Amino acid sequence: MQHFDNKMLGDQAAATPVAERDVPVRPTSPTTAGRDLLPLEVRGLTLRLGGTVLIDGLDLDLGPHGCTMIMGPNGAGKSLLVKLLHGLITPTAGRISWNGRAPMAAVTRRQALVFQKPVLLRRSVAANLDFVLKVRGGDRGRREALLRHVGLGDKARQPARLLSGGEQQRLALARALATDPEILFLDEPTASLDPASVVKIEEIVRDARAAGTRIVFVTHDVGQARRLADDVVFLHRGRVAEHAPAGRFFRTPTCRAARDYMDGRIVV
Repeated sequence: MQHFDNKMLGDQAAATPVAERDVPVRPTSPTTAGRDLLPLEVRGLTLRLGGTVLIDGLDLDLGPHGCTMIMGPNGAGKSLLVKLLHGLITPTAGRISWNGRAPMAAVTRRQALVFQKPVLLRRSVAANLDFVLKVRGGDRGRREALLRHVGLGDKARQPARLLSGGEQQRLALARALATDPEILFLDEPTASLDPASVVKIEEIVRDARAAGTRIVFVTHDVGQARRLADDVVFLHRGRVAEHAPAGRFFRTPTCRAARDYMDGRIVV
């Protein structure tokens, strides 16, 4: 059984393990068969903008299962990395290989990315989901199950932009899950949210992981990383300074930058 550090969220974060919760696990996907997007291999990934090197010859390997937390100080390149992996930004140099395939449209279509601040349509909650299901050729009959799964079953007719911040982020997660992604990128989805909203979003993420979706999650929240991570990628100055299993990373990070970060010191 996985153990969670609940210091930052108090008693609300003492989440029941997925197997013991009476919650449907990713009702959006009828099967996980044929999922072969991973492993991921990144070599020499570089991004230069205006003469400044933002991602500097980065190497990374990710296996097909689990939740990888990407951590590091501000400006380390965390958000840029997920955008590069998802194909939103073209690298200056380097190679990204999804199980031997380049990041072409057919590959990125099997991924989803949820940003820190969701962008919602000026429509109802239900219509936001219907739009994604229609575009992706999904079964619109799944809408109700998706909304119940993220705790928005009673808000289907409400304008999406009148939802609270936490509710908007849960709707963004529902839209992402509606595409049945093999890999789900999350770029600080709980930043600035109240503790109750953080708990709910983490539950959804754990359910998706348990159902077979590969999670790559950017966070500054050490407590959150402890609760969710199977492994940790620590970025510093646009490179992977350390990549280790979560238990080992949180016990004894090997690089100085990671040790300083974990101890609350300024990372230089």
